[in-house]
Amino acid sequence: MEAAGSQKGREALASARRIVVKIGSALLTDDGRGLDDASIGRWVDQIATLHARGIEVIVVSSGAIAVGMSRLGWTARPSGVHELQAAAAVGQNGLTQCYEEHFQRHGLTTAQILLTHDDLSNRKRYLNARSALRTLVELRVVPVINENDTVVTDEIRFGDNDTLGALVANLLEADALLLLTDQEGLFDADPRHDSSAKLIEEAQADDPILVKVAGGGGLLGRGGMATKVRAARLAARSGALTVIASGRQPEVITRLVAGERFGTLLLPEHAPIAARKRWLAGQLQVRGTLTLDAGAVNVLTTRGSSLLPVGVKKAEGSFRRGDMVQCVDESGVRIAKGLVNYNAEDAGRILGLPSHQIEAALGYIEAPELIHRDNLIVL
Repeated sequence: MEAAGSQKGREALASARRIVVKIGSALLTDDGRGLDDASIGRWVDQIATLHARGIEVIVVSSGAIAVGMSRLGWTARPSGVHELQAAAAVGQNGLTQCYEEHFQRHGLTTAQILLTHDDLSNRKRYLNARSALRTLVELRVVPVINENDTVVTDEIRFGDNDTLGALVANLLEADALLLLTDQEGLFDADPRHDSSAKLIEEAQADDPILVKVAGGGGLLGRGGMATKVRAARLAARSGALTVIASGRQPEVITRLVAGERFGTLLLPEHAPIAARKRWLAGQLQVRGTLTLDAGAVNVLTTRGSSLLPVGVKKAEGSFRRGDMVQCVDESGVRIAKGLVNYNAEDAGRILGLPSHQIEAALGYIEAPELIHRDNLIVL
């Protein structure tokens, strides 16, 4: 199941500039024996090394429920939602404090972000989360993200932090997603029951065989290899590659980013820019129309620029921030579509204005663009 162009995949990992690192519950709690402070310190040391090289790292951390279970003296994961929420509330403080103390050793500031599925399925909150996380990364802060287990219900929970890691990779257009687990990677059979099982070193993320060989979850976490395969497929939508590897490997993060061959590498079909544009092209019902002047049409089609309000002559429709709108020229020919940064009323008030006048017109400024180029596709 070796992927064609495998060296290119490893080289892409070695050249990654933005990485999401997801660490599973079994690793963080030493298989349920309590928060593994020493191991967390080693992972933080490696992340700090990458940070010093200018590589942006976002941590997606499981463990709040597992830490809470340990503090409450529970040996089995409860099935009741309210008990899980209580365990998360107890465990989250300890988990956050541990990360903060270790990152402070390197002079790095951390930020805690708790998300639910609803935060990323709601278009407005999706943009809010994206803006906040991008700002933190630009400020050289290390975001530590977890599912908001204290408030989630079955209807809005991600179901596992592998999925959360993939959605964060999509959100921030990360180059790579590292899923650190207590297994060496994905095998072609269950190595616990089949001594002939072989590690799948590389494959395409959408290879249907992967679903057949992936297993279920463990005692502490909700995720297993099946969720990791699904996460890799999600991450691939924005062009991110995924590595599944043992977090107990020495210097696992820095070695993987250096391109060392271990774990399972799952490759996207398309490069990041192409993948994101394909995602945008197929996303969401169009909620409004922006009519552009000739200058705006030119910069969008020839330079790949963002859409500024100064180049928009008319706004039609009842759209909200984060909705998909189409852009047309003055003859009505569709030029582009994208996720808009202002609702219809506010967009109408800033049409034709240069960006530096937005705050005076609205009393606030969400962004200098009506549509950022990362959220816009020329048709």
